[in-house]
Amino acid sequence: WWTTLNDPTLDGLVTRAVAANLDLRLAEARVREARAQRGIAASALLPGVDAKGSYTRVRSSANTTSGVGLTGGDSTGSGGTTTGTRGQASDLFIAGFDASWELDLFGGVRRSVEAADADIDSTEEARHDVLVTLVSEVARNYVELRSFQNRLGIAQANVKAQEDTLGLTRARFDAGLTSELDTTRAQSNLETTRSQIPTLETGAKQAVHRLGVLLGQNPGTLSDELAGAGPIPSAPSQVPVGLPSDLLRRRPDIRGAERDLAGATARIGVATADLFPRVTLTGTVALESSRLASLFEGDSLAYSFGPGVRWHVFDAGMVRNNIRVQDARAAQALARYDRTVLTAFEDVENALVAYSREQVRRGSLALAVAAAQRSVQLSNDLYTRGLTDFQNVLDAQRDLYTLQDQLVQSERTVTADLIALYKALGGGWEPEDAGT
Repeated sequence: WWTTLNDPTLDGLVTRAVAANLDLRLAEARVREARAQRGIAASALLPGVDAKGSYTRVRSSANTTSGVGLTGGDSTGSGGTTTGTRGQASDLFIAGFDASWELDLFGGVRRSVEAADADIDSTEEARHDVLVTLVSEVARNYVELRSFQNRLGIAQANVKAQEDTLGLTRARFDAGLTSELDTTRAQSNLETTRSQIPTLETGAKQAVHRLGVLLGQNPGTLSDELAGAGPIPSAPSQVPVGLPSDLLRRRPDIRGAERDLAGATARIGVATADLFPRVTLTGTVALESSRLASLFEGDSLAYSFGPGVRWHVFDAGMVRNNIRVQDARAAQALARYDRTVLTAFEDVENALVAYSREQVRRGSLALAVAAAQRSVQLSNDLYTRGLTDFQNVLDAQRDLYTLQDQLVQSERTVTADLIALYKALGGGWEPEDAGT
C-alpha cells in the first residue's frame, strides 16, 4: 500500500526494514517455535520405540544363605537375573527394543494437536501484525522526517526575509525616518523565528535515528542518506475503502484473537479427556544371554507385550478443576476477541474521519497561506512608502510563518492519517493473495 504514496525512497526503506527488522525476526522465530511445539504434540499419536542394549556383570555374595546379589534375586535363579553358585560372577548381555503406544480413545491428543495448530495460526497472525506495524512505523517516521525538513526550510526562508526587514528598519532608523522601536521589534521577530530552528533540527535527527533502528541498523547510519530535504509523500485524494466490516477480516489482531479462542476451546477437550481411562499398549522384544557368543541365537529371544489401563479413581477434584480452568480461559479468550473487534471498528472509523476532515483543513490552510503571502507584500510596500505602521509588517510576517508551518504540518497529518487508515484495515485492502 505504501507505493500509493509514490516515493521511491520510502519504498526502499520499507524493503530494507522487512528484510532486517529485529522485531520481525523475533516474530518469525516464534512461528518456528510454535510449529515445533505442534510436532511435539502430534508425536503422541504414534507409538514410541526405544532401542536398548546393556551388559551387566554380577557377583553374588558368598556370605549369605540365600545368595542374594546386587540384582535383588538369589543365585539359584528363583527370583533374579543371575544364576550359578554363590560367590561366583555371571554375565548378562541384552539387546532389543521397547515400544509403547497410548491409544487416543477419547481425543485428548487430537485436541492437543488442534490447539497446537491454532497456536501456529496465532503466531503467524502475530508476525503479520508486527509486519503491518513495522511498515506503518517506517512510513510514519519517514513522513515525520520530511515534515521536519520542510518546516525547517520554511523557518530558514522566513529568517532570511526577516533579516531583510531588519536591515530595512535599521536603514530607515539611520536616516531618521523611524524610531528605534521598529528596529527592536524586527530584531525580536527575527530571533523568535530563529529559536524554532534547533527544535526542528532535533525532530529531524530523531526521525532519522528511529528509521535506522527500524531497519535493524545503528541510529545514525541513515543520516547522510536522508540528509537532503524531500517533499512530504502526498496521499491520494480518494481512498476506495469499502465496507469496514469486510475489511476488518484482514486485521491480523482479529484473526489472531480468533485463533487464540480456538486454541483455548481445544484445550477444554484435552482437559476433559483426563476424566476417562488411558489405555496403553506396551511391548518388549530383546535378545538376552549370559554369553556374548550366543546372544544372537534363536533361544536368546525374549519378548513381552500387552495392554495397560490407567484411570484416575480419586484425584481430589484435580481433573474437574482443570476443566473449569480451561473453561475460564476460553471465556477470557472470547472476551478478548470481542474487545479486539470493537477496537478495530473504532480504529477504522477514527482513521476515516481524521483523514477526510484533515483534507478539508489542509485546503483552507492553503488558501490562508496564499492570502498571507499577499498581505506581507502589501504591508512591506506600504511601510517602505511610509503609508502604514511597522506593526502591520510584523503581524503579516508572523501570520505567514505560522500559516506556512501549519500547512506543512497539515500535509504531514493527511499522509499520517492515511497510513493510520491502512494500518487500521490490517495493511490495506488489496486481495489476500496479492502478497506483501
